[in-house]
Amino acid sequence: MPAKGWSEALPVVIINPNSTAAMTDAMLATARAAAPSLDFEGWTSDRGPPSIQGAEDGRAATAPLLDLVAKARDAGVNGIVVGCFDDTALADAAALAPCPVIGIGQAAFHACALRQWRFSVVTTLSVSVPVIESNIARYGLAGLLGRVRASEVPVLDLDQAPEAAVAPILGEAERAVLEDDIGALVLGCAGMVHVAAAVRAVLPIPVIDPVEAAAASIAWLCDLTG
Repeated sequence: MPAKGWSEALPVVIINPNSTAAMTDAMLATARAAAPSLDFEGWTSDRGPPSIQGAEDGRAATAPLLDLVAKARDAGVNGIVVGCFDDTALADAAALAPCPVIGIGQAAFHACALRQWRFSVVTTLSVSVPVIESNIARYGLAGLLGRVRASEVPVLDLDQAPEAAVAPILGEAERAVLEDDIGALVLGCAGMVHVAAAVRAVLPIPVIDPVEAAAASIAWLCDLTG
């Protein structure tokens, strides 16, 4: 069965590979604010893990995610956003659909590259660091990477206790500015939409929210290919 919120025809769908619907809702609100010209819909992978933290969770999320990508393709959507910073199964997802298919991590990294910004990433747990580093290298952007840093804030805490998550994420972000010789800081989780404003209020460099970057990117790609 399709995820909650599925309908017959949609311009752009954000597919959350985890089963936490509140994170889908947060991404959807952020995307709509970032690219108001597009009609976004959010789908939640009810058969996915509650959160995606590292390669094992990514493998568990892959099959149900690809099922939803196929349903989005069959619905005739104009674009698909994989709403996980690990860009879970992104290459396989893109191979399934003729429309633009992008990941939120991919969008954030390329936004920095287009501005020639050296960047660091502040993500959730250490188990996610190798996946993110591998993705950046695969995109050919390792030369722009300062460091992928773990805040050790679990993904679900970003949704359930965002106020408590601010301090460790901000602390790691401030260390990145001091130590990594960077021009931008990338927030390394879809759930960090809840803390982006707090981090931006303190850091002296641009702070890239991956959901905002993906929304802006898919809008441009839909115009380009439409």
